[in-house]
Amino acid sequence: MSQNLNVFRRVAHSTSRAVGSSTAFCAALAIVLVWGALGPVFHFSDTWQLVINTGTTIVTFLMIFLVQNTQNRETESVSLKLDELIRAVDAARNEMLAIDDLDDAQLAALRLEFRNLARPRETTTRQTTKARFARAAERER
Repeated sequence: MSQNLNVFRRVAHSTSRAVGSSTAFCAALAIVLVWGALGPVFHFSDTWQLVINTGTTIVTFLMIFLVQNTQNRETESVSLKLDELIRAVDAARNEMLAIDDLDDAQLAALRLEFRNLARPRETTTRQTTKARFARAAERER
């Protein structure tokens, strides 16, 4: 079972990278253009329309799972990296390591706490930046 998961993980990662490329976009565009150009040949029949509808539906259905798997892995990876940084910094609150277990109300309260912490700093930063620009402008005179 573990071997199958590793194979799926590798395939999902490779496919996600490949379909996110400009080459994949150009290939998809070419397929649509060829399909559109063949419309008159097939007299714009129901079968002609069914080909593109079926193809895009199948590709979309499969891509949802591949992209979701890749996104889940990347999210988990970033979360673990942040956990390591929180753990390594003495001034950080270690309870932040369990933030994933908080409900929506607790997350909203925490977000508000951080917003309030940032406000005085934003004002100070703006004032400091304005003062720097004023000093630089005065030096140029």
